[in-house]
Amino acid sequence: MPAREQFDLVVIGAGSGGLAAAQRAAEYGARVAVAEYGPLGGTCVNVGCVPKKVMWYAAETAATLEAAAGYGFQVAVEAHDWAGLKARRDAYIRRLNGIYAGNLEKKGITLLHGRAALAGPGRVSVDDRELEASHIIIATGGRPAVPEIDGAELGITSDDFFALETRPQRVLIVGSGYVAVELGGVFNALGSEVTIATRRDGVLRDFDPALREALMDQMQRDGVTVETHAVPVAASRRDNGIELLTVDGQRFGGFDLLLWAVGRVPNTEGLGLDAAGVRTDEDGFIPVDEWQDTNVKGIHAIGDVTGRVALTPVAIAAGRRLADRLFGGMPERKLDYDCVPTVIFSHPPIGTVGLTEPEAHARYGDQVGVYESRFTPMLYAMNERKVPAVVKLVTVGADERIVGCHVIGAGADEMLQGFAVALRMGATKRDFDDTVAIHPTAAEELVTLRGRRP
Repeated sequence: MPAREQFDLVVIGAGSGGLAAAQRAAEYGARVAVAEYGPLGGTCVNVGCVPKKVMWYAAETAATLEAAAGYGFQVAVEAHDWAGLKARRDAYIRRLNGIYAGNLEKKGITLLHGRAALAGPGRVSVDDRELEASHIIIATGGRPAVPEIDGAELGITSDDFFALETRPQRVLIVGSGYVAVELGGVFNALGSEVTIATRRDGVLRDFDPALREALMDQMQRDGVTVETHAVPVAASRRDNGIELLTVDGQRFGGFDLLLWAVGRVPNTEGLGLDAAGVRTDEDGFIPVDEWQDTNVKGIHAIGDVTGRVALTPVAIAAGRRLADRLFGGMPERKLDYDCVPTVIFSHPPIGTVGLTEPEAHARYGDQVGVYESRFTPMLYAMNERKVPAVVKLVTVGADERIVGCHVIGAGADEMLQGFAVALRMGATKRDFDDTVAIHPTAAEELVTLRGRRP
């Protein structure tokens, strides 16, 4: 057997979190190896955030073209070239893959293409190579779940969405989370007939009710059909297309495409966790403490594989802070998982940070106050199509510290970042009130809110 190669850190998984941890550690002088069997960048770069945002931009462009007449333009749109967009998008992703590889090389990080597994505490095998390191980070991410029902193979997942060469005309999406509303919005804006089937009473169940209700209303105005309380039990192919059967006997049929958006599962199979004694929970996720440590000394985990706040920036932040702690002389450095901002690239987009109104009431009771405004952004002043916006602040206590900030509407995705900083700094409603508004913008609504309600 060849001698084991020695490293200070071995990272299993070259997604956003793994790459961030590896590069930060290398900057501190650590000898680092990264093992990955797929394309560099993981889910986010290849079948997630980045290509999804390209498609969202395409959908937003379609809306802009529709609104052009209101601003005096004579625009005739003949068709949308889905295949051409896919080719350009895929080329862009390949360039990013190359940039990631170049960055690893510049930082002196050893990249191993192959399937990695733990061979014991402090040991990793990558195909026929044996590595040894003081620290190992598991950053293997997750993948889309597929329901265990008859006919499930007739559907595709969000990963497969990015392989579609043509746009299907009739689409059924099963799910209620961000993947369902984002991809449903893209299909709808580019000309597909879209139905979203949810298990309960609507989409985005974990988000503030004001956001959920506003999005549901706008989706339906835009022609998306939302079927609630539709629990699937089987899928089948009929003469007129794919049909979904629900537990209560409903049948939804005539679809060219069925897309499962029912959650994600961790990539932990084949990692040799048992060989190293690393525990997983009942769903296969790897539990970690506040320091990203597993139950085995020297083995850490970050990102979606831990089941904690499955967002790319969270994985990146966790990876960098872990590297700061292990190699940068910052023994107290760790990620605070509270008050994490996020954006849903729906139509219109959603930006949210902090507690929802129900969460705030559950935690703080009658100390909670709410400020809310519903309006139509000036963007739509020249057009018949109006897309309302909602801004909402949730406060706590006599000083009205803001613990939740929620926005849906044009520009929500860009405006939220600054407000998230304010919340982390402990901003109060008075701080917002004392900030001069930028006019005319949608963002100014957040610093001019009046009319508190309990």
